[in-house]
Amino acid sequence: MATITIGLGLVLIALGLGGYFGTGRESLTALIPLLFGLPLALLGVVALKERMRKHAMHAAAVIGLLGFAGTVKGLMKLPVLLTGGELARPAAVAVQAAMAIACLLFVALCVWSFIKARRASAAKQDS
Repeated sequence: MATITIGLGLVLIALGLGGYFGTGRESLTALIPLLFGLPLALLGVVALKERMRKHAMHAAAVIGLLGFAGTVKGLMKLPVLLTGGELARPAAVAVQAAMAIACLLFVALCVWSFIKARRASAAKQDS
């Protein structure tokens, strides 16, 4: 999961930079994905160390959950964007939706990984 966390961090950094420069540097809020991506990438690097993995991954899951919660509104507007409807800031909706989907998938993978680790630990204790 550490490498997935690093990967998601890099994707969010690229998404933030792409949104910012792709819209002509009109708004600093386009960099919000970058602000989530940086700590995720750093936590992924920390999680490469076995003794720090559990804490780093739990912190990363919280950041992923916050990232999803903060961008879910853009995800709700995605059908309007995809059907050619009128939106005030279509680039913002696209970036928010992409971040929401990425963060939701990441949180789901984290939960699955936590369950798998818990079961492995319980099985090890039963042996």
